[in-house]
Amino acid sequence: MEWLGLQLFTELPVTGRIVIDCRHEPLLILIAFAVASAACFATLDMAERQSHSEHPGAQRQWRMLGACCLAGGIWAMHFISMLAFQAPVEMHYDVSLTGLSLLIALLVAWMAMTSLDRIDMRLHHYLQSALLIGLGIILMHFVGMAALQTGAQQYYQTALLLSSTAIALLTSLAALLLARYFRNGSGTRHQALKYGASLLMAGGIVATHFTAMAAMTLVIPASTALSLPSTDNSLQLGLAVAFITLLISGSSISAALADKKLQSKEDDLRRYGVLLSQLDQARASLQQAAHYDALTNLVNRRGFNQIFAERLAELDAGESRLAVMFLDIDHFKRINDSLGHDAGDELLKVIANHIKAATRSHDLVARFGGDEFCVVTSLNNRDEARHLAQRIMQRMKDPIDLGGRRMVMTTSIGISIFPDDGLTAEELLKHADLALYQSKGSGRNSLHFFNSNLKSRASLALQLEEELRIALLEERGLCVHYQPIFDLRTGQVAKLEALVRWQHPLHGLMGPDRFIGIAEANGLIVDLDLWVLRHACQDLSRLHQHGFASLKVTVNCSAVTLGDENLPNEVDVALFQAGLAPRHLELEVTENALMGDIQQTVNLLKRIRGQGVSLSIDDFGTGYSSLAYLKRLPLDVLKIDRSFLQDVPASLKDREIIQAIIAMAHTLHLEVVSEGVETVEQHEFLARNGCDYLQGYLLGRPVPMTELRPLLDQLDRQDIGFSPCCDTALPGSPDLFADSPGYRAGASTARRGH
Repeated sequence: MEWLGLQLFTELPVTGRIVIDCRHEPLLILIAFAVASAACFATLDMAERQSHSEHPGAQRQWRMLGACCLAGGIWAMHFISMLAFQAPVEMHYDVSLTGLSLLIALLVAWMAMTSLDRIDMRLHHYLQSALLIGLGIILMHFVGMAALQTGAQQYYQTALLLSSTAIALLTSLAALLLARYFRNGSGTRHQALKYGASLLMAGGIVATHFTAMAAMTLVIPASTALSLPSTDNSLQLGLAVAFITLLISGSSISAALADKKLQSKEDDLRRYGVLLSQLDQARASLQQAAHYDALTNLVNRRGFNQIFAERLAELDAGESRLAVMFLDIDHFKRINDSLGHDAGDELLKVIANHIKAATRSHDLVARFGGDEFCVVTSLNNRDEARHLAQRIMQRMKDPIDLGGRRMVMTTSIGISIFPDDGLTAEELLKHADLALYQSKGSGRNSLHFFNSNLKSRASLALQLEEELRIALLEERGLCVHYQPIFDLRTGQVAKLEALVRWQHPLHGLMGPDRFIGIAEANGLIVDLDLWVLRHACQDLSRLHQHGFASLKVTVNCSAVTLGDENLPNEVDVALFQAGLAPRHLELEVTENALMGDIQQTVNLLKRIRGQGVSLSIDDFGTGYSSLAYLKRLPLDVLKIDRSFLQDVPASLKDREIIQAIIAMAHTLHLEVVSEGVETVEQHEFLARNGCDYLQGYLLGRPVPMTELRPLLDQLDRQDIGFSPCCDTALPGSPDLFADSPGYRAGASTARRGH
């Protein structure tokens, strides 16, 4: 009979090779027996606590814990014993069948604990429960054996198989009787008998397993090649399983012992005093943890807020002055990324000591988290605050030995003054944070005082953020302009670059430089990129329906969006909703966007390219990518940044750089697009040097969808090799550079077009 690949009650086959050299690791066998013994002892303890508990909820908890101990012990014993089994064939385990065997063990253990909960237990109850539990143990064993994948077939001798079943039934009956007996009693003798009962039960379980193992014969079919075993980590895995199981059993025994002690009135009184003492210690620890930073031992944000509020309440706004300083360590993230978080923690301790050394004893120094610190100091005039900040900055420049390296750190500081910049802690902290933001934006390693202009800019940025969020939510005001990209081989428009614009009700048509940075800083950039992607696909679909079936659209993708694992699904949805074939879509990513987790980026780009979507690297030459990185990326198109083309053909170096980029790209089988084409001379130079596509104001400006079809008709009727677009602006005119990279900020470099 074959069951789950096991040959039960079946004679050995005539053909095939019998695996003879099978043995067991003695140490793992001892460990398996120890695990089973500990689990049986824990189960007896759980049965005792179950019978002594008065509340049904507590009884269920002990029953569940006892079932977990017993099931874990039986299953772990089986699994460790299987790891002890050694044969000259490669062995591995089926995860689903292994998990199923554990579930069977849990069910068997639950049945056993439920049987023990019966008040009046008669003989037929014992026999019925023992039969079910014994058969369950046998079922668990053979499901576990079916999980063993060796390439050989398992044949079992009938006599030993029946013997194993009989041992399992007798062991189950004995376990039920012993568990009922040891539910009551106390003292040393009772405990010793419980130990002996645990060993007896464990011996029966182990005997069941190894009798069944003795019944097994491994036969390799004649048509199957022998696979030799690979690296053996059975001992380590067995020790790990044993440790976890023993930890669970030990914890359960400890819990049962504690519960037993709590039932004694004398112990209750003693433990009550201990608990009160522990509670006082915990309260003190919580107080310390609630108000002080564990790493630097400085006051934390909560403690700072409390102390600062108390100090402000004691001050007279007409006579006293305070300075609130926000400090941020410049480029601290590089330390964590390069040397690890442990090194970063050590650095924070040193920095905290530097700040404390530069301040006075009555100054309030706090760490808010990460690399953010705050200092509150009393003063007579603003110059005192400036001098203190400069002392801190100078002290921060002291060399620090970290991880075998000698490092010098700098800090940016923002300062607000009480009462000039606010009367409440919230106002002063907010204004100091705005001043800090100004320091970081000014190149770092500097200090700035708060002024009203910072607040106005912050208010405007906040207002634009709220309005941009609404514009995205309601799809109101945002629009997409398209700039044509010409194929030099055919002279026709081959692609359209999608460029986002915002028709603001007060500020008019806004370029991306006004709102892309806000979107990136506030987590809106992914939604904005996906909005452009969907609308660009829909617009291109409509153009296809009106006769422009060969056009492709290129859509920019920010670094944040490129890190979204769901991007391939979003691309697929956008194409499906627009009814657009993947080959008509091209995603543009900047060099710097690719330089994060390079392996993750490569995997994500491969998924997108596998859908049939083309990939382009934008602004090439302005970032940090190397040829080694470039050849790993699954790209189709390389886009030369316009900064290399500005001085062509006058600049020899720029001409040589462009020629080298084109040659390199073609060597890597990449098509080349040059953006920023503004003069006929530039066009002719690129044509001579084999550039594939051109983009720029010489050929066509970005226009909204409503103006795009007439422009495409007009461009298709003219030869770009000789006459530029009719609305070409002369280089250097104010309008020409409205979308130039000089106005780009952050990831907005990928959203201008030229």
